[in-house]
Amino acid sequence: MRKALLVFISLSMSLALQAQEDSVATREADSLRHAFGRQEVKPTTNRSSSYADTLDTGNPAVKVVLYDNGTYRFVKDPAALADDKVFTENWDTRAVNPYREPDPIPDQFSIWIVDSLDSYACPNKTHPRSLFGYRHGRRHQGIDLPYPKGTPVPATFDGKVRISDYVGGYGNLVVIRHANGLETFYGHLSERKVQSGDWVSAGDIIGLGGSTGRSTGPHLHFETRYKGAAFDPSWLIDFENGTLRHRLLKIRSWYFNPNQRYVQNVDDEDEIFRTDEEDRIAAEEQAKKDAAARAAAEAAAMRYHTIRSGDTLSGIAKKYHTTVRALCRLNGISEKTVLRVGRRLRVR
Repeated sequence: MRKALLVFISLSMSLALQAQEDSVATREADSLRHAFGRQEVKPTTNRSSSYADTLDTGNPAVKVVLYDNGTYRFVKDPAALADDKVFTENWDTRAVNPYREPDPIPDQFSIWIVDSLDSYACPNKTHPRSLFGYRHGRRHQGIDLPYPKGTPVPATFDGKVRISDYVGGYGNLVVIRHANGLETFYGHLSERKVQSGDWVSAGDIIGLGGSTGRSTGPHLHFETRYKGAAFDPSWLIDFENGTLRHRLLKIRSWYFNPNQRYVQNVDDEDEIFRTDEEDRIAAEEQAKKDAAARAAAEAAAMRYHTIRSGDTLSGIAKKYHTTVRALCRLNGISEKTVLRVGRRLRVR
């Protein structure tokens, strides 16, 4: 028995130590993941190069793409992504927003923008003109980037073309859905170089700059959306420097508010989220206080009459400047109810 007890204690201690080591390893992994995710990313494609060949690897989901300038990179094989629900559910080649009944967006969540197999190309390293938010009383769902007519427009990330069509105010529009669920929009193109259903890599030319649709001059209208909801692309890309701000994007639900634009300082961003949360809690507390105050005021305003011999509903109503109907409603009685001496009737 004693030997069995010692074995049990030894095993328990071993399991506890292993759990502690696993916990430390998990924290270290999370720390490394966070550090890697917060790295900025420079454009990882060369627009001047073109495909030379594609090679298989030991992993059927990964290919090696060779370029004519002697460079190469590993990419995800589109065939391995074709059946992913990201590219099958809520897929519409005409509707700008195909998400009829999207799942509620959490208060906070994170998505990987690029990893070791994804690439990134800046739409245009420039100073954005018209920013995200309201413009002339209408929602402006993206930002406008100066873009001379005929200038090649690259895909920002790897993905599958959902829309390539002429769409109302967008003019010639290309919409690309990416494996992380994001969609990027490229509007006012003078020419579209891809078709719905095409798989593209970051840096691939999808169209030419132009001024089609509702446009006052050549520029690129660029949008970022998640499940149909638009947010300021500046949360994602530093257009002034042409860099992707982070590999791992932390999204807050209030990003999708058209009045919320990018906040440059992350500490300020966290402060805004904290303040918003505190404001929400404070508003709920104030609503409770207001309801309690109304209830107290109503209770204080209540008046009662104690029935005496000879009292009638019409007489009581006349005395307190009210109506028989009101008295019945307040007390849950009818005009035929017998009034008993000593009963209290609410009259206000």
